[in-house]
Amino acid sequence: LMVDEKGKNMKCLTFFLMLPETVKNRSKKSSKKGNSSSSSSSSKLPPVCYEIITLKTKKKKKMAADIFPRKKPANTNTTIAATNTNTTAVQQYHQQNLNNNNTIPAPNWQGLYPTIRERNAVMFNNDLMADVHFVVGPPGGTQRLPGHKYVLAVGSSVFHAMFYGELAEDKDEIRIPDVEPAAFLAMLKYIYCDEIDLAADTVLATLYAAKKYIVPHLARACVNFLETSLSAKNACVLLSQSCLFEEPDLTQRCWEVIDAQAELALKSEGFCDIDFQTLESILRRETLNAKEIVVFEAALNWAEVECQRQELTATIENKRKVLGKALYLIRIPTMALDDFANGAAQSGILTLNETNDIFLWYTAAKKPELQFVSKPRKGLVPQRCHRFQSCAYRSNQWRYRGRCDSIQFAVDKRVFIAGFGLYGSSCGSAEYSAKIELKRQGVILGQNLSKYFSDGSSNTFPVWFEYPVQIEPDTFYTASVILDGNELSYFGQEGMTEVQCGKVTVQFQCSSDSTNGTGVQGGQIPELIFYA
Repeated sequence: LMVDEKGKNMKCLTFFLMLPETVKNRSKKSSKKGNSSSSSSSSKLPPVCYEIITLKTKKKKKMAADIFPRKKPANTNTTIAATNTNTTAVQQYHQQNLNNNNTIPAPNWQGLYPTIRERNAVMFNNDLMADVHFVVGPPGGTQRLPGHKYVLAVGSSVFHAMFYGELAEDKDEIRIPDVEPAAFLAMLKYIYCDEIDLAADTVLATLYAAKKYIVPHLARACVNFLETSLSAKNACVLLSQSCLFEEPDLTQRCWEVIDAQAELALKSEGFCDIDFQTLESILRRETLNAKEIVVFEAALNWAEVECQRQELTATIENKRKVLGKALYLIRIPTMALDDFANGAAQSGILTLNETNDIFLWYTAAKKPELQFVSKPRKGLVPQRCHRFQSCAYRSNQWRYRGRCDSIQFAVDKRVFIAGFGLYGSSCGSAEYSAKIELKRQGVILGQNLSKYFSDGSSNTFPVWFEYPVQIEPDTFYTASVILDGNELSYFGQEGMTEVQCGKVTVQFQCSSDSTNGTGVQGGQIPELIFYA
């Protein structure tokens, strides 16, 4: 300890050891001069130490990297070679810790990684210093994974309670049969490396692991991944899982897709994998946008797979048994008569009395009481986005000779395009053949060839896709139509670049695919018909 002029004790030795060599040399010279001269008062601080203390008290505290900056090598080639060597070594060790039970053989591996995050990541799936092991997966498909209690406890409150809580387990090996090894590794990678690595085939299992071990940020990332990849093919399965994991936002997203693309969802393979409770909720759904015969056939497909799950022969009796009361949630009396007569009535799933009563329901004035719901579903009401402020016709416009009318659009919320509204003939009644397409970056997402009849008015006439097409926000899509019919028709004028339709904002821009004159300011495709 040394004493300054105000009598304060100062640890000069500590700071002196942290000085660069040049300052140390200055200090040695100053000490020699002081010894040769007349003895000075011990209460005075040596000049060099005084400078050091002033530096430490007046300026912001510096880190070791600031005090000892790296010297620039004179040879540039040497720098590049050293950098490449270091990068190769880091990549080697990074690849090494992706494999199970591989330790780091290098004695100074810590020097390869400049940050604590990178050094911590080296321990991921690494036996080096591991103080616990997990046997993960069901019997016959287990994998033994190393862990480090401190790192795990910092990343999860469940692991903290497991290793450091009042009822902490002092086991070297912990069995986790209800989590898939790939999902557990994904969770460990997040805890060790602060990296989220999700895949479509393991994201649900990873969400389960994140929920079980209370890793909320990883769970949120899993939900975001599922929402982004949500489609009619997986919506029913994700609906079942979202209810299990208590994720209301994901549940709502699933219902939006199922309602708008009900027929695609019901015909998907994933529909047969749902549990009975989810089946009931779908069959009870008031806003399903599907024909009832499609709902009926989907329920029978589910029943057949459920018989296999329960190891039952897929007979009519067993199908009806596994469906139980859910059968009466199918609104058979609301089917078209042809659909009932050629489908449900001949399926064998209905009793003879039920078949007779439903036939009477269609034909008799005095309708019998039915156990089936007889009120039609409400379905979804389509919205229309009209992009023109006026329309007109001229003696030489609008002509169709196999050319394409096209426009690009983008929305700020997820919607489902059901079809387009098109102008018709300006010279009296006429029939048109329309080929409509919806593309994203040149890839066709939906198309249909149909006919529509125009009555000679300036109204728009809907043309529908076979199934609604899911449209993601903030991405431009191309709507196109090729018309064949009366050459002269109405066309739009005073087009708008942005239109507000309820809670959805739609932006329009010209398309290079348009070869018949349609653009933002005028032309065909005046309306987008969608569900939101």
